[in-house]
Amino acid sequence: MNAIIQQRQGRKRHKRKTHDKCYKKCGTISSVKDLRRHLQTAIEIEHATLPPYLTALYSIKEGTNAFSYQTIQSVAMEEMLHMILACNILNAIGGHPAINKKRFVPSYPGYLPHSNNSFIVGLGKFSPEAIDTFLEIELPAQAGAPAQPDHWDTIGQFYEAIEYALCHFDLVTEGGIFTGDKSYQLDENDYYGGGGKLFKVYNLPRAIVAIQEILSQGEGMSDSIFDSDEMFGEEIDIAHYYKFNEIKEGRRYTLNGTPEKPPCGEKVDVDYDEVYNMAPNPSIKNYPEGSPLWQQTNEFNKTYMALLDSIHDAVNGNPDELKRAVPLMFDIKYKAIALMKTPYKDGMTAGPSFEFVK
Repeated sequence: MNAIIQQRQGRKRHKRKTHDKCYKKCGTISSVKDLRRHLQTAIEIEHATLPPYLTALYSIKEGTNAFSYQTIQSVAMEEMLHMILACNILNAIGGHPAINKKRFVPSYPGYLPHSNNSFIVGLGKFSPEAIDTFLEIELPAQAGAPAQPDHWDTIGQFYEAIEYALCHFDLVTEGGIFTGDKSYQLDENDYYGGGGKLFKVYNLPRAIVAIQEILSQGEGMSDSIFDSDEMFGEEIDIAHYYKFNEIKEGRRYTLNGTPEKPPCGEKVDVDYDEVYNMAPNPSIKNYPEGSPLWQQTNEFNKTYMALLDSIHDAVNGNPDELKRAVPLMFDIKYKAIALMKTPYKDGMTAGPSFEFVK
């Protein structure tokens, strides 16, 4: 891991910062307490992408759209990894991730947490509109774009501000800020799935590697469509934005692909008709209380909350809970598909609503 960290830092978009540069660029992050709040927001952002991705994924009918299904599934797995990595960073600086609270669960349609509200994210079937939204979510920052701790334009700029703040406060705090309980850290032995390597964070270099792993998987390495998974012994892969662009364009990128040009490789089949015709943005409020659809949706949401409970417990000192979340993930899938097969109105079906329940 130490060798990986050294290599990864050598490929960072910017080198380790000086004290003055860190101070100037962490913006409104004014204290370690405030930094913890921003890391909690990072966890909320990563989670907020999962229901839209999973809804589109599960709307694809079995045996169709194999490429798109595998693509969206791989992105969702990596978003879960990002969420747990952000939890590791927060735990490392003495914070406590809050995963199963009402304020943690987003409402759809809505804006991503603490963004500039430039686009709305909803729950919908696999469609051109859904892919366009996913491209907005994963949009890479422009070269030279400023760090943005609040009202961010891109997720990358938000994480950039967090990285500057981690560097600044670790430099100016006697003994550093990485004083959290190490037993709360999760690694690949705890993580339930793929999507990269989960590793423990207990100092600034590891925190920087974690953030750069999140950024490279989402928007790519600097001036590249590729992420950094090869650094962790995995196959070369492209970043989320470009994965979704392959679906949009119906073509694969080649090894010579660049951010400036559309994919020009082999064609892929994308059939937006082979989906369950789910009504957008389902909510339990749409159904009479106690009705079959109300009960079915309520059961889905209970399973969803049980999953969040398991993740919350896992990142707050009970790592075995992450493995116990596996059957809940499968249960969510089956219950989501069952809802999408259930008639609702106007030729459309119901769908998973991912709502908070007690």
